[in-house]
Amino acid sequence: MTPEEIFSKLQELIAEQFALDEDEITMGSSFTDDLGADSVDLVELVMAMEEEFELDEIEEDDLAQLKTVGDCVKYLSSKIN
Repeated sequence: MTPEEIFSKLQELIAEQFALDEDEITMGSSFTDDLGADSVDLVELVMAMEEEFELDEIEEDDLAQLKTVGDCVKYLSSKIN
């Protein structure tokens, strides 16, 4: 799966989870600052990512590093490919 495909799928997930338009979500979007996510939103997004991308539970240390959509794309690319 390419980073572009991962980003596209993440846009869909984030738009659904946070009730946003997909075009509001960029690689540089910060979950808290730009997308207005709180801790509950982020937990739900992580669960959706784990299900969508068929991942084992994402470690808390890894989660702490995922501040932007681009961070998630890089992380998912490393786990999927």
